[in-house]
Amino acid sequence: MKRREFIQKTAAGSALVMGGLSLSSFAGPEVKKLTILHTNDVHSHIDPFPIDDPKFANMGGVARRASIIKQIRSDEPNLLLLDAGDVFQGTPYFNYYGGELEFKLMSMMQYDLCTLGNHDFDNGIDGFNAQLHNASFSFVSANYDFKNTVLDGIVKPYKIFMKDGLKIGVFGLGIELNGLVNKNLYKETVYNNPIDVSKDMARILKHSEKCDLVICLSHLGFIYANDNQKVSDLMLARATKDIDLIIGGHTHTFLNKPYIEKNAAGNEVLINQVGCYGLNLGRIDFTFEKGGKIKSGGKTIVV
Repeated sequence: MKRREFIQKTAAGSALVMGGLSLSSFAGPEVKKLTILHTNDVHSHIDPFPIDDPKFANMGGVARRASIIKQIRSDEPNLLLLDAGDVFQGTPYFNYYGGELEFKLMSMMQYDLCTLGNHDFDNGIDGFNAQLHNASFSFVSANYDFKNTVLDGIVKPYKIFMKDGLKIGVFGLGIELNGLVNKNLYKETVYNNPIDVSKDMARILKHSEKCDLVICLSHLGFIYANDNQKVSDLMLARATKDIDLIIGGHTHTFLNKPYIEKNAAGNEVLINQVGCYGLNLGRIDFTFEKGGKIKSGGKTIVV
């Protein structure tokens, strides 16, 4: 993708008017607002980077992120806090505590929902399951079939939230584990094609469940320039309908604003990803107006 085209598309994210959306459950005031905060690929980074780090000096840290989230939450009552996977692996905190600390801190920050990344299997599917009692939030994955595993019935395909009369449906997607993760770690987890699954999920959430907004929590990766056969968030957006926002992970892509892509019906989809290691916090604000008009603006907050 040409750099100029990329910049133009991402810059447009600050003043996007989305088409093709219906407000099935809209009631009450003329205008309603929803704020989405999100992270991805935090990789067990609890502390800020050292002051002498050559790349990310004095950036990140859970305490700082928690302060930012607390402030925004005090200003925006209709808020969802989401994560796109790879919570685990990257610092000695994970090696020592096995994910306990990460889940407890995310619970304290009041995360609402998360999907699984490939590194979340690094202690095995049993190790992941053993830490779930420390998480006050849920996990979703629609294309991982956990039927013959300990996660069967625990990780759901999607979850629906109600915020001030607005109905928000969120489903999760994970990357192909074969070749990335040892088979002994994910056991009998079955990977299903994310595009085929997403078509069903978006249809169910938008048309059967009558959601006002459909969000995909994706750990597929933003784009693969050298492999146009590998499913990415851009490919997913182009091939599907009824997804309004894709929050991505895996490729550690730093976007300053949401990227805008056209879906199979010609409507605009927002795609966002905020790098890695808890260095940034993504923010997207949706404004819902009676009559079906939805406006959106997004930015990246440096921690």
